[in-house]
Amino acid sequence: MSRVQLALRVADLEGSVAFYSKLFGVEPAKRRPGYANFAITEPPMKLVLLEGEGDEPTRMDHLGVEVEDTGQVTAATERLRRAGLATFEENDTTCCYAVQDKVWVTGPGSEPWEVYVVKADSDNPTKETGSICCAPSDTTGQAPVVASSCC
Repeated sequence: MSRVQLALRVADLEGSVAFYSKLFGVEPAKRRPGYANFAITEPPMKLVLLEGEGDEPTRMDHLGVEVEDTGQVTAATERLRRAGLATFEENDTTCCYAVQDKVWVTGPGSEPWEVYVVKADSDNPTKETGSICCAPSDTTGQAPVVASSCC
């Protein structure tokens, strides 16, 4: 089963966890410092909450499609390339307290999308920087570039 992921950067993580727990009727599947994710069955969705800085209003961080295995990530990468989209692959990367394989593309409005599989849990938010959650940082919409954080 694949499901859409919505990652939100929020100013009040605890308040957001309380709100989304009530909205979807489920508790977070994973909680870590500055991070929570919900594995929602109905509608099928992964909701990721990333603690932002200061009182900045909630904003979309990135979008994604979670798939079941690395073969599906590879197939998506090939399909996206054949369609003429610039892709950026990350394999065995640690993001959002999980080891993942993923491919990134950037939509026409500069919105970052990832197709990814979670391969294992991790005690660290990221492999390199220790900051929370990622999205390509290119704003031209031409080529995905990974920022210093990830999901």
